[in-house]
Amino acid sequence: MITWRNGTVSGTRREWPGAVELDVSVDGAPEEGAQVRALAYPALTGRPRPGDRVLMNTTALDLGLGTGGYALVVAVPDRLPPDPELAGHLVKARYSPLQATVLGADEQGSPHHGVLRDADDIGGMPVVVADLHSALPAVLAGLLTAERSGPDVPGSGEALRVVYVMQDGGALPAWFSRSCATLREAGWLAATVTTGQSFGGDLETVTVHTGLLAARHVLDADVAVIAQGPGNLGTGTRWGFSGVAAGEAVNAVAALGGRPVASLRISEADPRMRHRGVSHHSLTAYGRVALARADVVVPALAGDFGARVAAEAAALGARHEVVSVPVDGLEAALRACPARLSTMGRGLAEDLAYFLAAAAAGRHAGRLLRQDQRISRDGAYR
Repeated sequence: MITWRNGTVSGTRREWPGAVELDVSVDGAPEEGAQVRALAYPALTGRPRPGDRVLMNTTALDLGLGTGGYALVVAVPDRLPPDPELAGHLVKARYSPLQATVLGADEQGSPHHGVLRDADDIGGMPVVVADLHSALPAVLAGLLTAERSGPDVPGSGEALRVVYVMQDGGALPAWFSRSCATLREAGWLAATVTTGQSFGGDLETVTVHTGLLAARHVLDADVAVIAQGPGNLGTGTRWGFSGVAAGEAVNAVAALGGRPVASLRISEADPRMRHRGVSHHSLTAYGRVALARADVVVPALAGDFGARVAAEAAALGARHEVVSVPVDGLEAALRACPARLSTMGRGLAEDLAYFLAAAAAGRHAGRLLRQDQRISRDGAYR
């Protein structure tokens, strides 16, 4: 189930908050001196240095998985990190050999426990829900830049605070996401909350529900985005896809008094016909799993493809509010995004419709903030 390899660090490539990318020479490789690209999370393993022996898990690399195309450093055996201060008792990746203990925002020892113990509502906060992590930067592009002079809610005088609530269907370490690191550095993203088995966010929580409550009441979010971390698990079946949890996220937002905004996964370029037009995964997550009502955002695309998307999305109208959102100006907003745009190996030019759909969902969430019943920071309508 795991392919283990020993190796020696030959150099450091690049790093971003929480992660460092390495070149590692693999012991006993068929080609003498053969190297692999490896990723280490210093908070778990300590910081590997050139010349260090490392133990790696190369399973994803050997399988040729796109998002997981790294050897993952498990340990630096000859130079173990010092024992951490165990401040919390939330265990993530539970009962695996690499389970990690973190301080949960919602646990008894947290300074935020008192707030989250009594919190029961997110006060109508708009929450954009997507099934793939690649939608995150596009949602923010639509939310923060389209039809705006800057990332402010008009009249508020304060920067809009956007929080990413990360589900655990993809990568578990939030540190894997270069998008999060780049969006944070650019000031587009205020914070990340990791939920369930995922970890490494600015705040850790047990469930998506407490993640949303923490985003609102601890991090003062004006709007949140929910999606799984980088990578996903799919089987080519209707139900065997980790992104089905997008439907459950809609239910969580509604249960807490938020405003769910459903981002459709659409494509004009995916070679798999089940993902052309509106993906069957969106139709399942929002049409079958989501029991609460959401605003399902349909980008107003031109031509026959736009008509096809609108017709397929209309099937969700019996359960949700289907909202057509214009896409004028959104391509320019996407091109200005500081984070790299890529989904299933396709960039903006290869699959523009996918990114426009996510950006349109962000645009709609921004418009909700500017309506007459715009949400104030204390959670009350004004």
